Amino acid sequence: MAFTKQNLVSLIKVAVDHQASDIHIRCNEKPCLRIRGDLVPIQTKEFSPEDMMEISKMVLQKKDLIEKLPTLKEFDGGFAIKGLCRIRYNFFRYDGKIGIIMRIVNAIIPSTKELGLPSVINHIASQKRGLILVTGPTGSGKSTTLAAMIDHINETKSTHIVTVEDPVEYLHPQKKSRVTQREVGKDTEDFNTALRGALRQDPDVILIGEMRDPETVQIALKAAETGHTVFSTVHTTNAIATIGRIISMFPPEEQKDVRKRLSVNLYSTISQRMLQRADGKGIVIAQEIMITTPGIKECIEGDEPLERIVEILEEGHGPGGNGSQSFDQHIMHLFENRIIDKETALSAVSSQSDFIQKLNFD
Repeated sequence: MAFTKQNLVSLIKVAVDHQASDIHIRCNEKPCLRIRGDLVPIQTKEFSPEDMMEISKMVLQKKDLIEKLPTLKEFDGGFAIKGLCRIRYNFFRYDGKIGIIMRIVNAIIPSTKELGLPSVINHIASQKRGLILVTGPTGSGKSTTLAAMIDHINETKSTHIVTVEDPVEYLHPQKKSRVTQREVGKDTEDFNTALRGALRQDPDVILIGEMRDPETVQIALKAAETGHTVFSTVHTTNAIATIGRIISMFPPEEQKDVRKRLSVNLYSTISQRMLQRADGKGIVIAQEIMITTPGIKECIEGDEPLERIVEILEEGHGPGGNGSQSFDQHIMHLFENRIIDKETALSAVSSQSDFIQKLNFD
């Protein structure tokens, strides 16, 4: 029996009902769901090459892509199932066979409070200018955090928000702000063309799906310099790695200038990772939050070592601070409030000996 659209919708609904983050589909294998970090196979039949061809046609949707299917090697895209969710997918070939990984994007945008994020995140989102970067490895929830921040702006400020994404994930309704969402390949040729155009579209806020190359960084810095708030993501683990990655994108002769511009325009980095909850009911987000201060600027410009940033973040944490925090401080908070267990905390902190010493001291 041929694989139908209803079969695909049913599979995705099972994933949503089980709070899966991803669906893995491959030839001659049962589909698997990523649930709380683990891959769990679904008790159903293996998907044949014929099934995979039918699923590929449904996922790719566009006639020109379907016609290229016999020779198509990889493709990123997205689609929506009304009333259920949006899907971001990657089509690929391995050993001559077809594989598809689908990332589930909930139709409803969660608030920063629902995500359990610190209240300072809304304060960061409300800045009138500057570059704000959300960083972390693939699957750490960067897109969801960004969507929650953009939604906070949408609910509280009368602004024009322009997003450039590949593909569009969360759909933002028109609330207090006007939101223009542009998808690479569908609404624009590429990121940089769209970003140059965005500067002429009277934006207050610009969201760039990802900092991909030096040109993207240059346009983002220009937008921040001209009074816009710019959001983007970087696949780095923390503030130090993020700053180092951006600087290293440029040749040595340009790096001094980039350091200066970054020190002036980078308002905040929010680095995150997902940890298992102690009660086994899902995950919790741990965040390092850096808000740029004069001391941070000195580190970015090279007058102080980048490694000193962690010390400055920890000084900004707590009552009277600016909302900054290190990963270890947030992990300690999650442990002390019994949100994560000791084993998870020890596996996540940068220094196990410091963490244990702090526990014994307390």
